[in-house]
Amino acid sequence: MVNRIETRDITSSSKCDQCTSLCCSYITQELDTPRSMQAFDVLLWQVAHKGVHIFKDGNGWYLLCQTQCEFLLPHNRCGIYERRPIICREHSNEACEIDAPINDGCELYFQTYEELDAYCRQRFKTWDKRLEKFEAEQARKH
Repeated sequence: MVNRIETRDITSSSKCDQCTSLCCSYITQELDTPRSMQAFDVLLWQVAHKGVHIFKDGNGWYLLCQTQCEFLLPHNRCGIYERRPIICREHSNEACEIDAPINDGCELYFQTYEELDAYCRQRFKTWDKRLEKFEAEQARKH
């Protein structure tokens, strides 16, 4: 989870000076909307990894990996600023992580295996039966 920073006297021109490069401390990847138990089982595997979260907002489902950009310098500036990727160039600090953590605007946000597993148990009444079915299929193969 990204932490909120006190923003009383911060303007857009000074935001980056007050920030610890929150926008450079994670990546997100859009996911296909999960509908089946199998799709949610894959999400469960992903969120079981440290620093990996899953969220759903108004734009869809996303994988969030908390990992810092390798080009971030000690003073929280970009080491490849002149040749940074387009996605970095498009990022605006008008409404950014300093204003609100990424999870504030989410419909669903899963930081742990347990959180997503509990959601799946509510969504799918036969959630645990998927394991029995898998085991039975494996036994038939052998």
